[in-house]
Amino acid sequence: MKNTRNVLIVIIALAIGLGAGYLIFGNNQNIAAAETHNHGGEAVQTSDEEQIWTCSMHPQIRQNEPGECPLCGMDLIPLEDGSSDDPLVLEMTNEAVKLANIQTTTIGAEAGHTGKTIRLFGKVQADERLASSQVAHVPGRIEKLYVTFTGEQVNKGQKLATLYSPELITAQRELLEALKLQGLNSGLLEAARNKLRFWKIGDAAIKAIEQNGKVQETFTLYADESGIVTDRKVSVGDYLKQGEPLFGLMNLRKVWVLFDAYEENLSSMKIGDRIEFTTPSVPNKIFKTRITFIDPVINPNTRVASLRTEVSNSNGLLKPEMFVNGILTNKTVSKSQLTVPKSAVLWTGTRSVVYVKLPDTTIPSYQFREVELGDGLGGAYQLIAGLEAGEEVVTYGSFTIDAAAQLNNQASMMNKNVMLKETGDSEQLPDFTESTPIEFKQQLDKVSDAYLLLKDALVATDKEHATVAANQILEALSAVEMALLEGDAHLYWMEQLDAMQAHSKKISELDEVKEQRKQFDFLSQLLIKSIKVFGVPENTLYVEHCPMAFDNKGADWLSKENEIRNPYFGDKMLKCGVVKDTITKDFKNPPMETIAKAPKMSGHNH
Repeated sequence: MKNTRNVLIVIIALAIGLGAGYLIFGNNQNIAAAETHNHGGEAVQTSDEEQIWTCSMHPQIRQNEPGECPLCGMDLIPLEDGSSDDPLVLEMTNEAVKLANIQTTTIGAEAGHTGKTIRLFGKVQADERLASSQVAHVPGRIEKLYVTFTGEQVNKGQKLATLYSPELITAQRELLEALKLQGLNSGLLEAARNKLRFWKIGDAAIKAIEQNGKVQETFTLYADESGIVTDRKVSVGDYLKQGEPLFGLMNLRKVWVLFDAYEENLSSMKIGDRIEFTTPSVPNKIFKTRITFIDPVINPNTRVASLRTEVSNSNGLLKPEMFVNGILTNKTVSKSQLTVPKSAVLWTGTRSVVYVKLPDTTIPSYQFREVELGDGLGGAYQLIAGLEAGEEVVTYGSFTIDAAAQLNNQASMMNKNVMLKETGDSEQLPDFTESTPIEFKQQLDKVSDAYLLLKDALVATDKEHATVAANQILEALSAVEMALLEGDAHLYWMEQLDAMQAHSKKISELDEVKEQRKQFDFLSQLLIKSIKVFGVPENTLYVEHCPMAFDNKGADWLSKENEIRNPYFGDKMLKCGVVKDTITKDFKNPPMETIAKAPKMSGHNH
């Protein structure tokens, strides 16, 4: 037990160390990559010519010059292109993977299987879903073009053209006149601003016009999306109508590889089957992909159906129309033979979570995946659904990855709960109230006491007292003896503890109450779950809900009184909310059937 506890402490330390940077900078995953500069008052993104530097251990650190990481002091390294924007995928540098000692296991590597090998031929094609048209948001004449030929790479935010627009000039004059009359009719000023916003003129540009008091004769058009120019439709001097396209764009960060499958082989193929392929244009490299779509119609001329696969192409090696040679090895593996190591599983009620290492990515990438498990078989669980044979799951370092994903506001165990909350669903919580010692419940009660001080500070919109209360929560959490818990209860508390410490620390470091309230929402979800799962000693707590918090997404909090005092709005809407649950010493989490049939709340107080 002592050795197990030491290992768990090491895992938590790694998770907190890797996640600290995410806490300090919140959700700003692309801080420098999306920095803007001013062009006549309009904000635009930096071009791809500017080199971005990042930290191998803290990839959220981004700056446009080399130096040292402000968190760990390591030398910054050039940022690799092709970062994923998938919220289910967390990317880490190779150095971070080594330092965190991330280890993986291939599912079904030892399972017996039978099957046949099928040779396939195909071509690389552009992903049709990534096609876009760059249009003119305002009518006007093209004075200058900065993108001049088909095949040119365009990056989001890049300068495309300069327009002369009489309509924009008139709209600016209307804005300046409305500004003079704002004391008489403020609605007229807002209408003039909205007219410019409708033409995609940014607030910064509008503010600059108001401050300068001068009409800007030409405006620069910037790219809405990244991609390769596939169709140039305009020239200098052309007059464009609003919404008229300038260029057709195709983003090649992901591509399709289409294989021809003959009729006699279709019965041996299904979505999810893995295909390995090569192309003469990229010798000595084997690409791996999976079938994502099988054409439901046979081509009457060639008698083949098309198999579609998707491949990450952030390094640009694959180009449309390249020929490829593929091999599909159809393996029939019994589901009862597939197992997943227990060390890979992050437990969250009746369903569980693992992290899957994605193949063929230039940056080590780990995908959040929900799985369904069966009985325990020694050091593994029987796999019912969620994984396929041949996929790699993280068996050491899952806590580290999940903590980093949580703090980076990506899909994780905690953020999964947030998504469920927004859709009106509820997750099944375990019930450890009977097996939890009274000493642990009393220590958890001390945590809730410190939490209630934080809640009161946010009700009063008092940043300083919120900071003090957040530090008190950290002290109370450090005093909780996790050794009082055993088995699944011990593991469940570890998951909640790690995230609660992270969000409490974040609250103590933030300078704005608005941002503290966002972190308070995450902290509240974790503490409410923990109290429901482990129970309270004697006191009564109320779970209260504001349906209007965070743009009507809703948020919960804990209180000792059933009278509503809203911490998300303070004096603005002090009594907005309803009592959602009452937690007493006899509280038990309802079974899944009860949750599914529970009526939704339809009203709230003001």
